[in-house]
Amino acid sequence: MKKLIICLSILFCSTLATPFHFDNSAHAQQKPIPPYAKWSVLAMDKTKEKYPNAKVIDYLYVGKTRGQQTSIERFKFWLKDNQKEFGVYVNIEFNNETQQVTNVTYQETTR
Repeated sequence: MKKLIICLSILFCSTLATPFHFDNSAHAQQKPIPPYAKWSVLAMDKTKEKYPNAKVIDYLYVGKTRGQQTSIERFKFWLKDNQKEFGVYVNIEFNNETQQVTNVTYQETTR
């Protein structure tokens, strides 16, 4: 029994003497950049231009409608202006080949 206790204490003490390496750096999982990312930045900028006194509270990527020559990326922003909160759908139409913006439209909504 004495030999077992001595062996366990040696094993325990030797593991305590082994240096531990803690890595405190965060390793966030890298997510791929979505294809609509550049359009969301543009939609955000255009919305701030159109509603300069409003604060953007939230936004949602609604989707893409692809046509033969142009496509439309659609976003929904939730804004707060003083005490009023409202939604704005922002549509960015662009040429499929050149990626040049041809039209930006806004549609306000209460929901």
